[in-house]
Amino acid sequence: MKTQWIKQITLAAAAATALMGTALYADNNTSPKSSTVKETTTQTHDVLQLIDIAGRQRMLSQRIAKDYLYAGEKVAVSKAQKQLAASLKSMVATHKTLVNSINDPEIKNLLAFVELSMEDFKSTANEPFNLDNAQLIIDLSESMLEGSQYVVNSLKKKANLKESALVGKAGRQRMLAQRIAKYYIAYQAGIRDKNTVDQMKEAVKEFSDAHKALMNNPSNTPEINRKLNKINRLWKIVYKFYLNIEKGGLPLIVFNTTDDITNKMNQITELYVALSK
Repeated sequence: MKTQWIKQITLAAAAATALMGTALYADNNTSPKSSTVKETTTQTHDVLQLIDIAGRQRMLSQRIAKDYLYAGEKVAVSKAQKQLAASLKSMVATHKTLVNSINDPEIKNLLAFVELSMEDFKSTANEPFNLDNAQLIIDLSESMLEGSQYVVNSLKKKANLKESALVGKAGRQRMLAQRIAKYYIAYQAGIRDKNTVDQMKEAVKEFSDAHKALMNNPSNTPEINRKLNKINRLWKIVYKFYLNIEKGGLPLIVFNTTDDITNKMNQITELYVALSK
């Protein structure tokens, strides 16, 4: 059943490959035995790419809300607005890729729900900034995150791939960096309830724990370790800024450093996907 399910999504996953800017490797001049091994490897790689793509939706859910709040608070306005527009476009394109790449009825049903939430998300993100809309877009970003995480978990469970744990963990780090910035600026914007502080600090803790686990992973390549060490040097300094959410005063530093971490973790996630080749 596992092999049959993987084969169902293999061809559609090739379209996902193009979206991510990577190429699948094929060689027609092999013996039947090596072709079978290569086919299995390629199928595994395709599933991991889908997990990576679904994982990006988690990050986008947090980035869109963050950008809306930053633009509304008149901090890094130009960058936030451009990033918001690009993230909305990317979320729609990525969702279409997932819908076209996954045949499992349970996951497709969840994707249909995500699409409904996405319409509300897009609409609110284009509304004028006020505290009511700010709270609404935070709530919608949580629904989008929950749905996207469910898709990731379902792909990992159904594929039952050992490698997917690393891809999922590294991919989640991208989301956590954006989540930290989202709750940091939400507090500065006036959403100062206990949940805002708790969620931001929990995201910092989860990122720290996952980063340690990734750094201790014995299968890391030298390139992965170099990139993780770069994040580690930055993280040791900036995480203290994030924890001072109630003090505030550093929204631009938070914006830039969390984006930097997200970009670096995106590269690392792609490297973990590549390990499946």
